[in-house]
Amino acid sequence: MAAGTGALGPFPAAALHDFPYPPQTAAPVSHGSPAGGVPPAADLVLGAAAGCMACVLTNPLEVVKTRLQLQGELRAPGTYPRPYRGVLRAVGAVCRADGLRGLQKGLAAGLLYQGLMNGVRFYCYSCALDAGWTGWPGGTVVAGAVAGAVGAFVGSPAYLVKTHLQAQTLSAMAVGHQHNHESISDAFGSIYRQHGVAGLWRGVSGAVPRVAVGSAAQLATFASAKDWVCQHQWFGEGSWAAVLAGGMVSGVAVAVTMTPFDVVSTRLYNQPVEADGTGKLYRGFLDCFAQISSKEGLLGLYKGIGAVYLRLGPHTVLSLFFWDELRRMVRPQPPPGP
Repeated sequence: MAAGTGALGPFPAAALHDFPYPPQTAAPVSHGSPAGGVPPAADLVLGAAAGCMACVLTNPLEVVKTRLQLQGELRAPGTYPRPYRGVLRAVGAVCRADGLRGLQKGLAAGLLYQGLMNGVRFYCYSCALDAGWTGWPGGTVVAGAVAGAVGAFVGSPAYLVKTHLQAQTLSAMAVGHQHNHESISDAFGSIYRQHGVAGLWRGVSGAVPRVAVGSAAQLATFASAKDWVCQHQWFGEGSWAAVLAGGMVSGVAVAVTMTPFDVVSTRLYNQPVEADGTGKLYRGFLDCFAQISSKEGLLGLYKGIGAVYLRLGPHTVLSLFFWDELRRMVRPQPPPGP
């Protein structure tokens, strides 16, 4: 068996062209036998590469999501201008303000984040799979959530910079605080000079629960959603169309569960800070959650949910597809028969 990844968490699979989703009580992999013939160290590299490939195609939705989540920050509904209205109109607004290249803002930082986060997540999940921990009831969900949380922590500095860069735009279209970094290297250097190493992990308190909750929800719902799609015979069982459809159906539950954590994470990353690194708007995860709820209403926690949902299915399938193809290239081939 093998450890794969989706938009949020790794997926176990024996062969993703058939995309079986093994039950959580499946027999554990014997210790010391690499999952699917690929050792965890190789999955670290392959997972990072697969996440980066998917990121290139889904980054425009990340830009739109970031703008929508920062729009009207800590202001009551109806009391602020809305340059971004829905996903499609937001895409148009980004293009008008920043050109077509604006849809790929923060791509370098996004690629760095995907490489770090997915690489670490693949490695951790592959280790758990080899150790047989995913064979226990609930082990798949727990291992995916923990692996995702570790990956989110490691990749947090890159996500911080990605958020800053994706929020930057013309003053007439600006939402949220504008950090005005000139490039990814300037952003890292500026944050480090002002706030040290700790400043690079500012906002991590929102990132870890975001990925952990999203990974758990995705792993808990994807198998059932894909089976439901196949039972209705909309697509052939084992086809990539069925996987995509299952990802989109599962994405409803994941988006509803994860978006509040995603909004909080974006706000914590993008807020302005004092000289000592203390946030000017939010004291931490719970304070951010409470302030958004009280000042923007509960719907404020679901800003950008359309972009979150539309990204989930394609990013999941693209990550799985690229990961599977890369693993097939490096997996040891059996010797030819007599």
